[in-house]
Amino acid sequence: MAAHSGRRVTLGRISGAMGVQGWVRVESYTRPLEGILGYRRWQLERGDGWAEYALLDGKRHGAGLIAHLADAHDRALADRDEALALLGCSVAVWRYELEPLPAGEYYWVDLEGLAVATLDGVVLGEVERVFETGANDVLVVRGERERLIPFVQGPVVHEVDLEAGRISVDWDPDF
Repeated sequence: MAAHSGRRVTLGRISGAMGVQGWVRVESYTRPLEGILGYRRWQLERGDGWAEYALLDGKRHGAGLIAHLADAHDRALADRDEALALLGCSVAVWRYELEPLPAGEYYWVDLEGLAVATLDGVVLGEVERVFETGANDVLVVRGERERLIPFVQGPVVHEVDLEAGRISVDWDPDF
């Protein structure tokens, strides 16, 4: 897990401007939706790299969120043009800023890159990414080919060992 602590974790993106006073619309990937507003320092990915912004204020607005930000010099975004300049920017925080989870729960970013092997020791590959289906999360495992393995603890996923960097699964290697 320590290897992941220096990584940025994307929690959303700037999806538009709100009003004329520098507020931005935010598409949040967190649950609950407002979870992204719990982080006071946002890393925004712009065309020329990453820049840090401070969250001055944020709230629910209709079905989404709006936020007011300040740049690295603590100067608040003042107008719609400054807000629109951030359109499309990914919003991330440092991995170490995420809340600790109870035992048996994992952030997707911590699963990415882990080796996946069957209970018999057959290596299937590494977790490339994780996605949600509604019923359960799915591990996209890339090895000699791509496999989609449901992240169902117990019947399929027997052990996640973050320190060792591996996941043990009950999975047919031919599937």
